Amino acid sequence: MAVDGTHIGRRVREIRSFRGMSLTATAQLAGMAPSYLSMIERGLRPVNQRATLEALANALRVSPAELTGKPYAPTDAASEEAHGHIFEVEDAMTAWRIGEVPDAPARPWQQVSAELDLLNLTLRPNADYAAQGALLPSLIRDLLVAASDPKRRTAALVGLIATYKAVAYFAHDLGVAGLPVLAVERMREAAEELDDPVWLSYAAYQRAQLISGTNRSRQYDLAVQTAQLPGARVEVQGLAHLTAALACASRGDADAAQTHLAEATALADRIEPDVSPWMQTNFGRTNVGIWKVSIGLELGAGAKVREIGSTVRPAGVSKSRQAQFWIDVGRGLLTERKHRDQGLAALLEAEKLAPQKVRNNVFVRESVAGLLAQARREAGGRDLRGLAYRVGVAPSG
Repeated sequence: MAVDGTHIGRRVREIRSFRGMSLTATAQLAGMAPSYLSMIERGLRPVNQRATLEALANALRVSPAELTGKPYAPTDAASEEAHGHIFEVEDAMTAWRIGEVPDAPARPWQQVSAELDLLNLTLRPNADYAAQGALLPSLIRDLLVAASDPKRRTAALVGLIATYKAVAYFAHDLGVAGLPVLAVERMREAAEELDDPVWLSYAAYQRAQLISGTNRSRQYDLAVQTAQLPGARVEVQGLAHLTAALACASRGDADAAQTHLAEATALADRIEPDVSPWMQTNFGRTNVGIWKVSIGLELGAGAKVREIGSTVRPAGVSKSRQAQFWIDVGRGLLTERKHRDQGLAALLEAEKLAPQKVRNNVFVRESVAGLLAQARREAGGRDLRGLAYRVGVAPSG
């Protein structure tokens, strides 16, 4: 079995060589030892933290997407269908701004509302990118038409905010450059039309959450500003603190990360029931617990994330968030060879919950490729080889 390193490692080596940069100079710029960078390039160490990916991107003066290779080539029918809808979604997003009305007949509001519920309550929570891609273009047009009717204006604008949010994460997770930013801008336009601090602060949070990972300082500033906006709901304040915590963790500032986690925890204690249904944010105590695992991983907790997440019972949140929990637990466990089987089991559990999300996750791909490299002298196991095939890092030879 031949495993030619991880994709990120190969891309780092290719771009570094193209730019004529030495291994030592690149490592210095990225804030890591040359020996560690050498292991990344040779596929002996997967890139499984945002901080490492972003440090390498900054050192090489490229976007993280240049290293991850997103959007990935489809590996199954669902992925192929999702990619097939990207152009249609982009077309709907660029063709009309808020206030512009597509030349299309108005559909009965009950039908439009039912499709909106399908998107918000089923397709997006399940990370079903293929079905979202099929629905989003027509739903955007229908909601823009409905927004021109004074009787439906408010409901349609709120629906557009939710729909543009779905576009943002559809594009973000598939790796469609530029589209998440445009979707956030459309959210802001709709919120300004509503002229309501609840929606203005919600749009501001999405901007902070989806800003480029190469500018964590700006992400932090935007998140803190959002948490302090007058009229922001508790869910938005809490999510803003979680985003601020992640920004701090990605910069290695553990104390500040813990401070914002504590703020989010206190706000979650005010939510009843545990998982808030408002705008399907999932904010509450369980979701804060899931974020603590993600942030612990970014801070280098490794296999200790299992302890961090030991009290989390993720079943109450969306399948997408449940899958994120198992992705992060799996990634943490895979940092130690003795936990390899448990780590792989966690990734497989995540895949059962949200296969399209898992198969488009850069850190899952890196972790699986790293596992294959470790198993070079072994059969690698049917489960590992199967997962590698499904995420698109199957070995050659």
